[in-house]
Amino acid sequence: MEKLSESMKKILLAGIGAAATTADKSKEILDDLVKRGELTVEQGKVLNEELKHNVKKTVKNEQTEAADLLKGMTPEQIAALKEQLARMEEEEDQEEEEVSGEE
Repeated sequence: MEKLSESMKKILLAGIGAAATTADKSKEILDDLVKRGELTVEQGKVLNEELKHNVKKTVKNEQTEAADLLKGMTPEQIAALKEQLARMEEEEDQEEEEVSGEE
């Protein structure tokens, strides 16, 4: 009978030890995941700022290139460009009217 109660006591203590170890490990893993999550958020913020900077830089470069291109154009070329832009705007307006008419 003593052997049985000793065995039960050992099994009970082993179970309690296993539960305590599992709880400690779970806490460590959760803390690690939280830290990783915070890192991911911070990395996301940094990447977002880099993307904004790159977009602004690209837009600025394209505006500069467009301005340089316009400076090199003759008045006739500029007039032709204006006509082409006007036609494109008209086509876009017509497409918008068709889409709104379908709704």
